[in-house]
Amino acid sequence: MDRSFTEQERLQPLLEDCTIARQILDRVGDKWSVLIIVNLGSGPLRFKELQRRSGGISQRMLTQTLRYLERDGIVWRKATPTVPLTVEYGLTALGESLLQPLTTLVGWVNGNREEITSARISYDSRQEDALTVDGLEETTAPPAAEAIGAE
Repeated sequence: MDRSFTEQERLQPLLEDCTIARQILDRVGDKWSVLIIVNLGSGPLRFKELQRRSGGISQRMLTQTLRYLERDGIVWRKATPTVPLTVEYGLTALGESLLQPLTTLVGWVNGNREEITSARISYDSRQEDALTVDGLEETTAPPAAEAIGAE
């Protein structure tokens, strides 16, 4: 029997038990995981090359994120017993299936970076004005619009 599912029916498992869904979304949605998955989309990479392409990530954070992604079945790891040890990472079939939505998301971010930065500047300016009018210290205002992804 061929049956078309409504949007509500497709979302029902997510609505019923959001714990596992939240954990998965936390994992694949954090900034380092997105960068790693997108970088591995071009093919397997050695650890140091992956670190270089994921600018700003520490060795410890890269190791930790790769372990989580491997545990979730998104990334595979291959260690070759050489001196020094050669370790290569790539996307599993599950990781490959995640690549398209993440690539679309990254493209959206890149395409809207200027508009988002402009909106942040405008918002921050309004907040600073409101704080000054209310007599509060301006130091409680959010920081000026920072680059997307910067912390």
